[in-house]
Amino acid sequence: MEFLLQSRNILYVIAAILFILGIKGMTHPRTAVRGNMLGFAGMTLAIVVTIIDWGAISPAWYWWVAGIVVGSLVGFIAAKVVQMTEMPEMVALFNGSGGLASMLVAGAYFHKLTNDAADASLLERVAGKGLDAGMSAIDMAVYAEGGTPLQTYIATAVSGIIGAITFTGSVLAFLKLREWVSGRPMTHPMLKVANATSILTAIAFGVVLVVNPEATWAFWALAAAALVCGVFAVMPIGGADMPVVISLLNSYSGLAACATGFVINNTVLITAGSLVGAAGLILTKIMCVAMNRSLTNVLFGVMAEVEEGPSADEVYKGKVKATSPEEVAMILEGAQRVCVVPGYGMAVSQSQHIVRDLANELEERGCQVTYGIHPVAGRMPGHMNVLLAEADVDYEKLHEMDDVNRYIEQVDVCIVLGANDVVNPDARTNPQSAIAGMPIIDVDKAHTVIVVKRSLSPGFAGIPNPLFAMDNALMMFGDGKKAITELLESLKAG
Repeated sequence: MEFLLQSRNILYVIAAILFILGIKGMTHPRTAVRGNMLGFAGMTLAIVVTIIDWGAISPAWYWWVAGIVVGSLVGFIAAKVVQMTEMPEMVALFNGSGGLASMLVAGAYFHKLTNDAADASLLERVAGKGLDAGMSAIDMAVYAEGGTPLQTYIATAVSGIIGAITFTGSVLAFLKLREWVSGRPMTHPMLKVANATSILTAIAFGVVLVVNPEATWAFWALAAAALVCGVFAVMPIGGADMPVVISLLNSYSGLAACATGFVINNTVLITAGSLVGAAGLILTKIMCVAMNRSLTNVLFGVMAEVEEGPSADEVYKGKVKATSPEEVAMILEGAQRVCVVPGYGMAVSQSQHIVRDLANELEERGCQVTYGIHPVAGRMPGHMNVLLAEADVDYEKLHEMDDVNRYIEQVDVCIVLGANDVVNPDARTNPQSAIAGMPIIDVDKAHTVIVVKRSLSPGFAGIPNPLFAMDNALMMFGDGKKAITELLESLKAG
């Protein structure tokens, strides 16, 4: 016990190293499981050391244990019950929970400091530390806890603001992903003003808190303003940009945790929060490039307004050609090169395993099969990679968007399985489109395109896809898993 207390920071450094190795392991499917276990080991070590360290000075350690048990139980049930298709929503909730936890911990600790400042025994506890007897009581309380006043006050304000924005922003993102709230951008002429007003109000209360720490009401005032700001920041962002929002909110949750680490002088929280914040921001930048979005606009919740485009009837009327599994099987019999482009529809139908079986059958016939992966296919970064890895698809067959576009014109058949916005040629040809400029997989340049969808319903961007009406495109309507199963059966029967 005494050894652990004395070696706290060393053990925290070890935990941080495990976090870094865990993130590194996540960069490749072959090492992903090991990376996950390393991250788990690092977090377990950090939790154990923190409990022992703080438990030595707190008689309420059993509350911590109870919280860990309840939280672990909720996490375990969620991991078992939540479907892969619902993973983006769960990530959004995790981000929000992290932001709320950071805000509450920082606020609770700050209130503890103010209570300590009112404690008559404070002078006795700081006696002999060489502190100026003329300093304020709350400054003494901060020094008594091993911190420095200005750092603690600023970090408390930052944690409260970022944590609150992360919480309400993540909740709204969750509601949009669940389609309990419309995924279309919610715009209003006064929305930008309201957003700016709420964040400036939160910052103003933060300044009050730093200048006058005794005004503890300022913390909850800034938190309330930031909670409103989180809603205003995500409202104008449409469903098509949700992957970027999730990544950004993930970064925010890390930054909030890092700030809270400075409040409570916890080394591992500072390190872990910095890692999450930096990684999330880098991923957000990558997502912005992949979707041709401005990082500045996403950061401040300001997305470009677009004009209403043609209706679905105007795009599709009399031009869509339906096909059947039997007809597609005949087309595939003569194909030498096939590319499968999966999207959210594959996740919904859980058809990754039957898609793998179809690819295996084609390869046995001498056909070359690859998978075209768009960076934001699905509703979160890496969604398709995870699904295909679950089906034991060789990672080397998963090709990135730019690589696919280099050879797409030589592809005989491109099977689009539930993808929509990421293959919409309007992004390339229509400057007035809601997804104008967004890099896409140019499936329309393949010799034949087979689109597997339940209907002609739009994707998350809420716009029709002219690909479905092109001369070289055929629509195979139906549930993804059922349609591909029938296709495989027809192919084998032929």
